[in-house]
Amino acid sequence: MSGFYATIARYYDSEHHDKDEDLDFYRDLTDEYGGDVLIIGAGTGRIAIELAAYGCKVYGMDNEPEMLERARRKLDSAPPDVRARLHFAPEDALKVKLDTTFKLALIPYNTLMHFHEFEAHFGLLQRCRAWVAKGGALVIDLPNAGESFAAQDTGAVTLERMFLERETGHLIMQHSVATLDRVSQLMRVTWIYDEVEADHTVKRTIAPVINRYFFYPELRLLLERAGFTIAGVWGDFDRSDYEDGCPRMIVVAV
Repeated sequence: MSGFYATIARYYDSEHHDKDEDLDFYRDLTDEYGGDVLIIGAGTGRIAIELAAYGCKVYGMDNEPEMLERARRKLDSAPPDVRARLHFAPEDALKVKLDTTFKLALIPYNTLMHFHEFEAHFGLLQRCRAWVAKGGALVIDLPNAGESFAAQDTGAVTLERMFLERETGHLIMQHSVATLDRVSQLMRVTWIYDEVEADHTVKRTIAPVINRYFFYPELRLLLERAGFTIAGVWGDFDRSDYEDGCPRMIVVAV
């Protein structure tokens, strides 16, 4: 995971500049469970800074320094009270030792997909059980695996989106080519970023990554074995039903 995000860190905020559909959901959960928040996979700070601005005390960990460096730069321009409520840590969630608990732990936006083996994803959930305080909750946001498993593998290179890289103004054409192993539930994706520079030359960045898909019955059993109880599961951040065809699988466990 670390190598992938080091490669694409400079594109990440530009690519996700309009992603905000999850923020009200997380704010509502801090109102419900408490504003002491752990974020596993804090990335460039999109969620962490918003929750700190909302009044939460936030501990955001990530194992990719390039992502956290961008988060810290954004935090530097935040008001002093926001900076005081937020701490970023360059930590591996499977190795870090935390001597505190949190009312809310978030594994946001596909982060769990980077934990491929049972020892890794179940080990993380066990650690979360120790980090979530009594009366608190763990939240996991994943894509609905059914949609990807139903899609046909073609091996085609697909244009995913085009966006402007905010620091340079360069046009970025983002492509992907993917293969899915339906037995191991691993999708191997090669992301291709074609950056059109001012002189019209194209700089290509290749970023391969492996993502593991989870189905709800599997995730429910993993959480229950780790000591959690499912409090809710939704198909999107508007709390719509988790059902066939929904875009997300958002689980809250207590």
